[in-house]
Amino acid sequence: MLIPVRCFTCGGLIADKYEEYSNRIKAGEESGKALDSIGIKRYCCRRMFISSVETIYQVIPYYEVLRQRKSEMESEINQ
Repeated sequence: MLIPVRCFTCGGLIADKYEEYSNRIKAGEESGKALDSIGIKRYCCRRMFISSVETIYQVIPYYEVLRQRKSEMESEINQ
C-alpha cells in the first residue's frame, strides 16, 4: 500500500508506523487501540491511517476495460 511519508496536516512522520498498524489490525486489534499503542496521538495523523484506501484495486477494472477496447480497435483496423 502507498501510505504518505508524512501527515498532510502536521508533517509528522507516519510511514514507518504503517506496517505495524496494518499487522495489528489484521490480528484483530481495534483501530484506536492500535494507533494509541504505536504512538499516533494526533487526530490528523490518525485519519491518515484510518482513511487510507488501496486505490490500485479501484483503478484496475478501468485499465482492463481500456486494454480490452484497445485490442478490439486494433483487430478492427487489421481486418
